Amino acid sequence: MEVIDILSRWTHIGTAVVIIGGSVFLRFVIYPIVSKLPEDQHLALRSAIISRWKMFVHVGILLFLVSGFYNYIKAMPDREGQKIYHMLIGTKMLLAFGLFFLSSLLVGRSGLAEKVRTRMAYWQTVGIVLGAIIIGISGYVKVAVPAKPPAQTTSATEVQATTSSAVDSQPANNQATPVEPTRSE
Repeated sequence: MEVIDILSRWTHIGTAVVIIGGSVFLRFVIYPIVSKLPEDQHLALRSAIISRWKMFVHVGILLFLVSGFYNYIKAMPDREGQKIYHMLIGTKMLLAFGLFFLSSLLVGRSGLAEKVRTRMAYWQTVGIVLGAIIIGISGYVKVAVPAKPPAQTTSATEVQATTSSAVDSQPANNQATPVEPTRSE
């Protein structure tokens, strides 16, 4: 199972790199250039970019969901009773769902998606900030909220050895206990 654990972690982190990195590139490199084009060229290029980027967004959301839930389920036994961990991971998940919704809107075809895209730079920046907060929470939880060590099991041999060494280490009582003589009639 260790191979699956590693692949899931790589998938989760790799998807974050592609989606957040791609969003930063679109927001701060592509959109400023595209916005200087004449309106018809601007809309045509934006439409072409969105149609290609949509595939990355939708596959990324799927990969985040699958790897994220797998990673969470695997972490649960080591995090039982750690309220701060569950609070932060719950917050991270809620922010991620909000980011998934926003990202879907930015590449969607609905009327609401079109309305949101009229302020593309603003909403793209909001998405990048949400992504940065999510990454920050993830990093904090991984470093500052360590998993509880696994419970140690004690074998019967270890228990017997511990018990016998405890008995052996007790000081001997050299005082004889007085015994009352019995009367015979």
